[in-house]
Parts: sequence; C-alpha cells; structure tokens
Amino acid sequence: MKLITYHRQGQQGFGAVTADGIVELADKMNLRHQGVRGLLSEGRLAEAEALARDNEATLTLEDVTLALPVPDPIKIFCIGVNYMNRNDEYRDNSAAPTNPSVFMRNPMSFVAQGEALEIPPESEQLDYEGEIVLVIGKQGRRIPQADALSHIAGLTIMNEGSVRDWLRHSKFNVTQGKNFDRSGAIGPWIETDLSAIDLTDIKIQTTVNGELRQQDTTASMAFPIARLIEYLSTFATLLPGDLIATGTPTGAGARFDPPKWLREGDVVEVTVGGVGSLSNPVRKESMA
Repeated sequence: MKLITYHRQGQQGFGAVTADGIVELADKMNLRHQGVRGLLSEGRLAEAEALARDNEATLTLEDVTLALPVPDPIKIFCIGVNYMNRNDEYRDNSAAPTNPSVFMRNPMSFVAQGEALEIPPESEQLDYEGEIVLVIGKQGRRIPQADALSHIAGLTIMNEGSVRDWLRHSKFNVTQGKNFDRSGAIGPWIETDLSAIDLTDIKIQTTVNGELRQQDTTASMAFPIARLIEYLSTFATLLPGDLIATGTPTGAGARFDPPKWLREGDVVEVTVGGVGSLSNPVRKESMA
C-alpha cells in the first residue's frame, strides 16, 4: 500500500494510492484528527491495507496536494556516512566506523513531494542527499536485530538537503546546516508492502536535472537496517511514526571539483527501488 497524507479543501486527510486513484482512509477509520501517526500508534495498518484493497478510489492525485507522509513525527533520526564508498570520500578519516553517526532533524526542515526546496539567503551551498527512510510502525526499546524488521511500517524517500558551510559553524555540531527550513524533502508516500523488497539490496539513485549524481544499494551500508534499529533503540524508545534516514551514497554536490551546489530552477529526483520517486524543484527563499 502506498500511504499518503494530503490536503484538500482546507482539510488534511490520508489515504492509499491505487492504480485507479486515491482511496480515502481517514474518515473510514475515524482517524482524521490523529493522522498517519495515529493510524500507526493504534496498530491499524493491516486494517488500512484491507480497506485500500476493498474500496474504490474516490479521488485522484490531481485532486489533492501531497503533504509529508508523516506530518508530525516525534523523532527524525539521520545516519551520517553509512555507505562505505562514501566513507572513503572522507580522506582524513577513512577507517571503517564502529558505530553509526547520528543527528536529528525537525519536520519544518522538509517539504513534500513537488514542493520547492529553498536556498536560504545566508548561503549558496544547498546540497542534495538521496536517502531511504524507515518509518517505524511499532514501539520498541533495546530491540534486538532479530526483531528489528517487525518494527518497520514501511519505507519512504528523503532528499536530506544540507547547507554545507553551516555544517562547519562549530566543532562538534552539524545541526545548523541540517535544519534550515524547507531545505530537504520527504515523500511522496510510505510503501507498506515490503514483501517484494530485499532490504539488504535496495537500489537508490539521485538525479539533478536528469543527470545521474548518486547510485548505490543498501548492500553497501556500513550499518544495515536491522543494526540501525538496534542501535537507536538502545538509547531512545522508537515510536510509531518516527523516521530513520539511513544515509546517502557518494556523489553529493560537495564532492565535485568544483562543487555542484543546487541553483534556482534545478529539479532533484530521488528514486528508490520498490518505493517510487521523490521530485522537487529548487528556488531561492523569498524574504518578502
């Protein structure tokens, strides 16, 4: 099931994208005010999938404006330098890491499918980072790797946009450069059917204006998906609707000589095998 959150006629809803359009789910499940996070918190994903199969579509994608798939996550974890060939880009620290690098982002730093990423007036160094995102479906703490995959509700896609020069404003901190408003994107939906997806070998690609910039698979990860869930849940309770961005492959704009920063008018597309594509234009932030 492709689970979306959307806006229509001034109201937020959620539903499933099918071959025929959108099956509305929020009202059918009496969860309009709780949203997708409420759906996951109540453990009703299987019910939603059944409703999506058994009901006709009443909307099209043209009828709605897509929102972030989980508009109100409690936590957004991001994993840094998790693809081993990207670790090799860090020439002064190319030894294999022993534990994941982790930082946090806030929901306001992301836009939805089709919305514009914004270049802030404080920097010209907005960069792209295509990532596969885990959506947590079941609460857990100190989750062993053997049980980790049972805590995943589905996968979505992220452009974990970074303002590069602001990543270096202090010695031990990347928070500033990772949290500019509207600098990244998440969407377009959560793919909940993982039966045909090999989580150990998911292909990911990023293009800018159609030019291939990033391409790899999860087989290259230093820390596989199950290990990430085990590690993060050691210190934090994972909650339904929490997001885990699993890292980006080599090929971000900062690694070119000269760097290829995003410019107004660019279009960035991140494609994940079995999930879909996330596409966003780029513009300068309006100061009006």
